[in-house]
Amino acid sequence: MGPRERREREREETKTRILDAARELFIAEGYDSVTMRRIAEKIEYSPTAIYFHFRDKETLLNELCAADFLTLAHQFQKIGRIADPIERLRKAGHAYVQFGIDNPNHYRLMFMTPKPGVGGDRPERGNPQEDAYAFLKHTVAEGIEQGRLHRDLRDVELVSQTIWAGVHGVISLHIAKQQDDWVDWRSLKRRVEAMVDMIITGITGGEK
Repeated sequence: MGPRERREREREETKTRILDAARELFIAEGYDSVTMRRIAEKIEYSPTAIYFHFRDKETLLNELCAADFLTLAHQFQKIGRIADPIERLRKAGHAYVQFGIDNPNHYRLMFMTPKPGVGGDRPERGNPQEDAYAFLKHTVAEGIEQGRLHRDLRDVELVSQTIWAGVHGVISLHIAKQQDDWVDWRSLKRRVEAMVDMIITGITGGEK
């Protein structure tokens, strides 16, 4: 590896450290409370070093969210090859929860932490290859077109958002309450399976 390649690798490693530290702080202290100086202190860098990589906090958040949402979208790519839209929905529900289990800090920032709307280099909106919500809507639309969903369910946005809310509830409850012994929790696996089955049964009128 030459000097140029080494510098580039070190630059990417530094950016990753900054993004990981920012993610943790945004979750723990709230986006509005975290400053670029605070992020620099966490990884023992100077604020100047942080600004070399990111113009400001909004730019940092944009890149962080773009990367995390693209990672989620990529989880669905193999599932996208499944021809049956109902089976695709089932697999997508399980993959979504698995993403949250494998990446709890990513999930907290993406879906459980208040933050301003982000723009910049976000994955292309409406492209199922880069936008997980577009993937969900595309699959729901196929199910409707094929007559696989209950005849009263024709609003693709409503159906998609309801499915999303169901699986989000399972994983967010697990992340937030997994240490809470007040409830006699059933296994996460059983809760996920039950939720996905209930969603599929509800939207199809009984098909599993």
